[in-house]
Amino acid sequence: MKNIFIEGIQGSGKSTLIQRLSEALPEYHRYAEGDISPVELAWCTYMTEPQYQETLAKYPDIQEEIRKWTAVEGERYIVAYTRIITDYPGFHKDLEQYEIYNGRRSLEELKEIVLRRYEAFHGQGNLFECAFFQNIVEDMILFHLLSDDEIVAFYKELWEKVDKERFLMLYLDNEDIAENVRIIREERCDQQGNQLWYQLMVEYLKSCPYAKEHDLKDFEGMVAHFEHRRAVEKRIIKEVLEEHAVILTAKKYDIEEILEYLA
Repeated sequence: MKNIFIEGIQGSGKSTLIQRLSEALPEYHRYAEGDISPVELAWCTYMTEPQYQETLAKYPDIQEEIRKWTAVEGERYIVAYTRIITDYPGFHKDLEQYEIYNGRRSLEELKEIVLRRYEAFHGQGNLFECAFFQNIVEDMILFHLLSDDEIVAFYKELWEKVDKERFLMLYLDNEDIAENVRIIREERCDQQGNQLWYQLMVEYLKSCPYAKEHDLKDFEGMVAHFEHRRAVEKRIIKEVLEEHAVILTAKKYDIEEILEYLA
């Protein structure tokens, strides 16, 4: 059985595709962003034992809930903290500091964590959402200011750690990034019509060193960043993953044709 990695720029339909594949392949285990995953740490902590014990002591009323969403990996404690519903003010913001992305770790530490976890992973029959490109590439561009060549070089190193026989990436590609952003800006609103996703993305982008250096802001800046990221990811596919990746036209693919790759 393969390990299937679903990637693509925000709004390309990754969640929809992984849901359809999960329904068609019930024997596969699905990992969404924020789940405790063997290869991805988005929306999860990566804590030392003292940090974990301090967190338990700080939030005594939800200790059992924290433990429920905790996995121990070597000397580190991984908590899927966004899965925890609580009235504690600032709880999620507090645990966010223990993530590995958004420049919270040095570049060398980030690389070491990603390389070690992929080298240790030997599973099969999994569906992974945004586990190979999105968070790693964004962090390297936006916070660590790596060049395209440096990012590709890292992925060549990472590729040496991957079980290639069981790896398949399905990359949802959309050439009109601007139109894609317009659509999801309107779709991801609250009941009052507030464009929550778009506003959060704009604020996130404006806070990044890369965006400040390149004066990226608002709609045009977001589109420019996504176009750049798409170009980097497609270059990695071409130069590193090669036949282990399939590029699909976002929202226009045939699910039956995809399933044939797994036959």
